[in-house]
Amino acid sequence: MARRNGATIVVRKIEEGGHGHHGGAWKVAYADFVTAMMAFFLLMWLLNATTEEQRQGIADYFAPSHVLGRGQSGTGEPFGGRTPHSSEPMNQDAGAITVQRGPRPVLPDVEVEDDTVPARPVPLRSGPEGEDEEAEPRRVRIARADAPPGEQDPQMVRSDSPDMPGTVAEARPPSDLRQVSDAALRAEHQRREREAFEQAAEEIRRAVAADPALADLGRQLLIEQAPEGLRIQLLDADRQPMFALGGAMPNDRARALIARVAQVAARLPNPVVVAGHTDATPFRGAERSNWDLSADRANATRRLLAEAGLPEARIRSVAGYADRQLLLADQPAAAANRRVAITLIRTPPAP
Repeated sequence: MARRNGATIVVRKIEEGGHGHHGGAWKVAYADFVTAMMAFFLLMWLLNATTEEQRQGIADYFAPSHVLGRGQSGTGEPFGGRTPHSSEPMNQDAGAITVQRGPRPVLPDVEVEDDTVPARPVPLRSGPEGEDEEAEPRRVRIARADAPPGEQDPQMVRSDSPDMPGTVAEARPPSDLRQVSDAALRAEHQRREREAFEQAAEEIRRAVAADPALADLGRQLLIEQAPEGLRIQLLDADRQPMFALGGAMPNDRARALIARVAQVAARLPNPVVVAGHTDATPFRGAERSNWDLSADRANATRRLLAEAGLPEARIRSVAGYADRQLLLADQPAAAANRRVAITLIRTPPAP
């Protein structure tokens, strides 16, 4: 603006060019759009490239349904405890809860009282099909057989037995149940061991009877079940001894007979005790006695058992009793008193 001759002259200049600055907000919106499109196409690719089982496993990772999951954030083991490299489908089934019907509870040594009276009157109501049904389960007291009258334990538990549905039975103390189970275990163990001994005795008798060289020794073989176990005794007979007179080495037939016993005893797990016995006839010399002779014969039998296949670790003891345990006490000089006893010892049941 200029002033000339008292007049004011205004000069206006109009500059035409670029538009003003609009800011960068459109870039952020465009980036969000590109990201959303990328995620969309990635999702479409995943839906096309995975199976139904794999998609279920991915869904379970973000919303676990197994019992190890502690929330809805995928805690616990992903994919139900499996990895994407597993050959099986990754859907979550490792933590699925299954309900299985167990065995019916059994209360041993119980008896049902015949004069049982319900705890209180049981009202009846009409069922959905017009049939009357009990409003409450029947209550039956089951008393312990070993408890005296008047000292029954009032503690009661509900019984789901199909024979007495909805009944209430007495709870036995854990100590009583443990004693009952231990007694049953011992009885079963003793029964099986007794049957095994009977079978072993029969095998020895058959093996001796089938061998022509030992058939006539059957009457010199005494097999019986004693309180300590299965006792197998080899007896001397008149003019048919097992050992030489005054000697500790068995003859050939005694060796064969001991070998048959060892073969059968090796198949059983019981420990073995070997004992030697003599008659009451004293030794003539002072250097040896019936104690030495019985111990030497027992030790010789132990060596023959080991040579025939019985492990040395199975042999618990070897002893000589001289004439202190006569088989025929009323005939102290009888040949049957000169014998060797091989005993398979009974074992307690495993804990």
